[in-house]
Amino acid sequence: MLRRGDRQQDESTFLAIYLNDHLAGSTAGVELCRHLAEAERGGSLGIGETLERLAEEIDQDRSALLDIMSALSVPVRYYKVGAGWVGEKVARLKPHGSMLRRTRLDTLIELEALWLGVEGKVSLWRTLVVLADTHQGLAEKLAGLLDRAYRQATALEEMRVRAAAAAFVTAPSSPL
Repeated sequence: MLRRGDRQQDESTFLAIYLNDHLAGSTAGVELCRHLAEAERGGSLGIGETLERLAEEIDQDRSALLDIMSALSVPVRYYKVGAGWVGEKVARLKPHGSMLRRTRLDTLIELEALWLGVEGKVSLWRTLVVLADTHQGLAEKLAGLLDRAYRQATALEEMRVRAAAAAFVTAPSSPL
């Protein structure tokens, strides 16, 4: 049976693990979105500018997470941040149809990964609502972060649908 002090230590330990895991994920998300924005700048889907804006927002969300961690006295585990950064770089090595150049499938897979990351961020912000009563101003901050995450998910889904059409729908063959 856990004593009260043990339980509080577990709760703070679990919170630190949870928030640092999300920080690692947000680090990977920022890197992936910047990479994808660069790859799509001037591309046929016309999503480069939107991705650049999203990369900035995701970076701001990462900063908001750092601020929340600081307010909750949760230390940053830099090895996890580094692992998120490295993991995103390693994921780029997986070819999606070509070893030498990007394919239409790269864009689709990367948009899906970003969407999953944003959905994870929605879960993070929703989870932190349980702490809102004990930390002044947290509820309002989380409400704004949730609204932005929902808008990001919608934008990513719209881009994903366009990327899916570009990857899998071919032009109808012309009659002879």
